[in-house]
Amino acid sequence: MKKIVSLLIRFVPRPLLQRLAGTGLKVATLFYRGNAVECPVCQSQFKKFMPYGRINPRPNALCPNCLSLERHRLIWLYLQNETDFFKSPLHVLHLAPEVCFIKRFEKQHGDRYITADIESPLAKVKADIHQMPFEDNTFNAVLCNHVLEHVADDIKAMSEIKRVLKPGGWAILQVPFFSPVPDATFEDNSITNKREREKIFGQDDHVRKYGHDYASRINASGLLAEENNFALQLPDETARRAAIMRNEIIYIGRKPV
Repeated sequence: MKKIVSLLIRFVPRPLLQRLAGTGLKVATLFYRGNAVECPVCQSQFKKFMPYGRINPRPNALCPNCLSLERHRLIWLYLQNETDFFKSPLHVLHLAPEVCFIKRFEKQHGDRYITADIESPLAKVKADIHQMPFEDNTFNAVLCNHVLEHVADDIKAMSEIKRVLKPGGWAILQVPFFSPVPDATFEDNSITNKREREKIFGQDDHVRKYGHDYASRINASGLLAEENNFALQLPDETARRAAIMRNEIIYIGRKPV
């Protein structure tokens, strides 16, 4: 199973994978019946989650029902417990929307929930994150999860997020970190070989390897960076059943009032 998952993620184009994965994995739920783990996003229970990852797939990672990963389940719990996201309708922008969230967020926020991406077939609006077609001070919240490692200018992209946020609004800005995490974020556009890029940046379509300076890059965009350790605050049983990574920091950028 790990080898199949790795091959699919590495070699099937992302838009096609997004269209087909949900239907294909529904069959897998039959083989994962159980109640040892529970996905907080869809409330489905399994004996374990599916493996997921490009080179060395992580065990117990992917919910076969809604396709949430560890980071999605962490974000869901954070939104549920630490914000007003599920308490009242908000104006929300979701960049590169994940399938596990879309219908659930639409149900909560209705037409005020906007999805955008430059290529994803799941998004309502085709948009370049460097220059988005939205008015200033529009959104209460922006979700930008594992996007910035793909874009040409991440600080400009975060500046655009700041522009479209309302004063006092916030953005979740998750990016991947690969061990060993460098002190400073590393970029080198001269590396063009796909396998070499995968080795250095974690994926061949990543353009940078984030370092311990990530929060300062958020600050450089004009947003106020917050490194939130919510994962460490979760009860042990909650974290275990949702297969949360305790060391994952939630990076939040807040627009000054």
